[in-house]
Amino acid sequence: MAKRRQYSAELKAKVALAAIRGDGTIAELASRYKVHPNMITKWKRAALHSMKEGFVRGTPSNAADHEVEVQTLQAKIGELVVERDFLAKAFDR
Repeated sequence: MAKRRQYSAELKAKVALAAIRGDGTIAELASRYKVHPNMITKWKRAALHSMKEGFVRGTPSNAADHEVEVQTLQAKIGELVVERDFLAKAFDR
């Protein structure tokens, strides 16, 4: 059974940028970079989606906001684990 090829992020970005620029048709880019045309379309779509997120306002962009969110979620997970364990013991009786 053949293994799937792993493409580097650098190659994906290079091919997606070429597709966005219109340096050639998808078929031409596929033969030039030796990848399947569907992969180029997928990478192009992902690049455009990521680009849109870069311009959205109000998203937590600094590490402090992210850390606070992680701590809040971990606390909630802890509460749910304690609740689950308590209910498991109650149902065993």
